[in-house]
Amino acid sequence: MTETHGSSVLFTPARIGKLEIPNRFVRSATHEFMASDDEGAVSDRQVSLYRELARGEVGLIITGHAFVHPAGKASPRQTGIHDDRLVEGLSRIAEAVHEFPSRVFVQIAHAGRQTREKLCGCTPMAASAVYEPVFKLMPKEMTGDEIRQTIDDFVRAARRAKEAGFDGVQIHCAHGYLLSGFISPHTNRRKDEWGGSTSGRARIVAEIVRGIKSLLGGSFPVISKLNSDDFIPGGLRVEESARIAAFLVTEGLDGIEVSGGMTEAGRGSVWKGERAPEDEGYFVRNAAMIKSAVLPVPVFGLGGIRSFRLMEDIVEGKTVDFISMSRPFIREPGLVREFRAGRSGKSACLSCNGCFNPRGIRCAQLG
Repeated sequence: MTETHGSSVLFTPARIGKLEIPNRFVRSATHEFMASDDEGAVSDRQVSLYRELARGEVGLIITGHAFVHPAGKASPRQTGIHDDRLVEGLSRIAEAVHEFPSRVFVQIAHAGRQTREKLCGCTPMAASAVYEPVFKLMPKEMTGDEIRQTIDDFVRAARRAKEAGFDGVQIHCAHGYLLSGFISPHTNRRKDEWGGSTSGRARIVAEIVRGIKSLLGGSFPVISKLNSDDFIPGGLRVEESARIAAFLVTEGLDGIEVSGGMTEAGRGSVWKGERAPEDEGYFVRNAAMIKSAVLPVPVFGLGGIRSFRLMEDIVEGKTVDFISMSRPFIREPGLVREFRAGRSGKSACLSCNGCFNPRGIRCAQLG
């Protein structure tokens, strides 16, 4: 007889702010390459993708990064949230997910220096004019007025997310994008109030959080994806990341998903290749350090986690509160349902990274 897992701690509810999430599984934000046009309008393919994740019982679904301003567009076929005209299409995703008990957040983002002029239609902007060797460009250092405008862009994007029916937003502060670039001492060389100290470099994020809470109220959840380590000389390290996390929580942040890496480091957030069970969760140790700094705000652990028993141990041990996964849900959108029924004890994902297809994400192993 098959042993079911329905009584596991992984299937107990937990709160992000005042919002209850039905279980501890999170679909980590993943760029879909599926928007229907250059403006980032939602497509039928995206609606179907998110409906299937909700049908598969993922507790919290975080969408792929949505650009808050055309200057912050990072990739082709990226979703946009920079204009009120896009709200109607975005609402289709929220409605599809809400056919089921799942909750859904929009990840709001700005590419900063990790884009190309032909994508963003401008000279890419950044905290400081630090050369980007992968994209081979020198970004423009943002003025104070441009920083204030960008804060407003994020706040307005969150307002659109709420109007579209989403349950919350995730601010993208990782992987070398604009806000990550402000936080990192490698890419932020400023001497004004937006640089220098830890709190100075994190100030832009704090003001975004405060702005969203002021506009939308304290009950609308705001979480972040935060780099714990840039993996680059002179970059962010986990000890400082924990201080930044604690600072942002005092400003109203409701949860933190812990990640790491940036493009120029050559070591991003999705490490290729299967890992031994003892090596799964390569960001979980850093997440535990950040968790200790932000109690009782929930922290999300990720990094090549595939095994149900390991997930259970991590949450039972209160190392983290939620388990985030990306690639496994591309291969198996019904994975959580299979876990609960006891039909699976480990994701079949091989971490080959063939799923990140510019024609739309899909598992390369399944054809």
